[in-house]
Formats: sequence, C-alpha cells, structure tokens
Amino acid sequence: MEVKIGVQHAPREIALESGQSAEEVERAVNDALSGKTQLLSLTDDKGRKVLVPTDRIAYVEIGEPAKPRVGFGAI
Repeated sequence: MEVKIGVQHAPREIALESGQSAEEVERAVNDALSGKTQLLSLTDDKGRKVLVPTDRIAYVEIGEPAKPRVGFGAI
C-alpha cells in the first residue's frame, strides 16, 4: 500500500510502501488524529518504522498497492 504523509513546515512529503492494508493505515491515522496516540506510527515493506508527531500532520494520502515493475522502461 502506498502512503504519502504531508508534514507541516517540511518541504517534502513522506512516501512509503506499507504492507498494512488501507483499513489498518486509516485506523492508525484516525487514532493519531483523535488524540489516542501522540505519534502516527507506520511500518514500511522493509520493516522500517516511520513516526510522525500528530500535531505536524498536514495530510495523509492512502493509495493503491504498488504493482511490480518489469524491465528498464516500465511505467
């Protein structure tokens, strides 16, 4: 699942490929924004954890699962 997180006062967004489902990511975002946690915590496909303070989240974009690319010029 492709996830993009916009962070306030940061020039670039955080983009990651997560093994979590769209529902799991949405639940984590809802918990963070409702005040249940102070950090949005997501794990990418390589096992790295991304932590974003909830008061700095500008937006979260949840995309479709990435399709595997084949070849040098695959779009």
